[in-house]
Amino acid sequence: MCGEGTTASRTVLRWSYAFLAVVVTAAGVSGGVRLIVPAVAGPTADPPGVRRQLAFLRAQLDDGAGTAAQQLFPEGYFFLHALYGLSWVDLGRRAAEEDRGTALREARWALDRLDSPVGREPFSPELAPSYGVFYRGWTNWLRGGVLSLQTARSRDPVELTRFAEDAAALAAAFDAAESPYLPAYPGQAWPVDSTVAIASLRLHDTLLPARFGGTVERWLSGVRQRLDPETGLLPHRVDPASGAPAEGARGSSQSMILRFLVDIDPAFARAQYLGFRERFVATPLGLGPAVREYPAGTSGQGDVDSGPLLLGISLSATVVTLGAAQVQGDAALAGALANYGELAGVPVTTPWSKRYAFGAMPIGDAFLAWSKAARPWVAEQVAEQSPSISRWWRMPLLCLLALLGAAPWLPALRARRRHRPGAGPVPGADPVPPSAEQLLQGDR
Repeated sequence: MCGEGTTASRTVLRWSYAFLAVVVTAAGVSGGVRLIVPAVAGPTADPPGVRRQLAFLRAQLDDGAGTAAQQLFPEGYFFLHALYGLSWVDLGRRAAEEDRGTALREARWALDRLDSPVGREPFSPELAPSYGVFYRGWTNWLRGGVLSLQTARSRDPVELTRFAEDAAALAAAFDAAESPYLPAYPGQAWPVDSTVAIASLRLHDTLLPARFGGTVERWLSGVRQRLDPETGLLPHRVDPASGAPAEGARGSSQSMILRFLVDIDPAFARAQYLGFRERFVATPLGLGPAVREYPAGTSGQGDVDSGPLLLGISLSATVVTLGAAQVQGDAALAGALANYGELAGVPVTTPWSKRYAFGAMPIGDAFLAWSKAARPWVAEQVAEQSPSISRWWRMPLLCLLALLGAAPWLPALRARRRHRPGAGPVPGADPVPPSAEQLLQGDR
């Protein structure tokens, strides 16, 4: 009886080990596939998986994910809805006019949530323009995106009027300010927020008769006079009165600035992008491209903008740079960042939805969907240009994955080699523990 029980236990352990080995090998193979199969698309095709990501995000938003995100950082509710709507606009702009119905409906739904007391709650009505440049810039950009999905003859007159009025309010605030950077909160200003707002003025002048060219040119002149002296890039934070840099360039804001700057001044944006790429794109431990929060040769602490830093790398900056690379025609970097995300993000895919990190952080999914769908709204799509990135960046990761997939089978292969007919013991080698042989081969 005892012998039968021992044999049954060994059989269970042997099959359990075999099952675990298959799972580990499958994970290694799956990771290799994710590193190789393209994870982004050209400017007219649907980027892989984004519609399923948006299906997941809509379900999460309906279940209160916006309120939960607001507990994590001050613009959580706003960003989750804004990025959801903007991603749909990007998908709609990739589609034929007759196929934009879903994108238009979902983008309007997101805009309605922003244009509400809950959407405005974190922002001050006392600022100029009211509720600050962050709120007014992003909502105006999304409203313009909604209009861009409609033909000129079918645009909603109420939406048109609101878009024109908000653009005029933004332009008046910029024209009246000494600094090119308007406050987002009382006494606080970040260049990225004003960049979004100015991009919305360029979008206005594309969709409607041009009115704000002078405002945009004055803004660009003021920006060029107030660049970060260390990097030559737009600073992260500025003095709200003068616009003088208060904190140098950082990856989390640069990646977003560059997403919008291309629609304001493509030539200036290109120069800024190349400077950013040189100073912020890194390959930590040689394992694929990622984006630093602070320029190469410097360091700093992570915060609510960057998230936690690992080896100086910001996950949020890395994700948003994917979109900046796409609008800059940097297919090599965009593709590499997207593939790296498919491996490191641990995506869970079903026929109806897709989520990363097991869906634990919907705001991360929102930023990734927005980045994968990126394309310019005002400027012409930049022809594919690929500054240097090694073709072999995948090799260290593929080797690690191959080792992971093979590791569970190595003891069995070693045991077979020891016991095949005519094979003698390897001089100086330790004997294989009986328990390992029993698990892998059964009783001998």
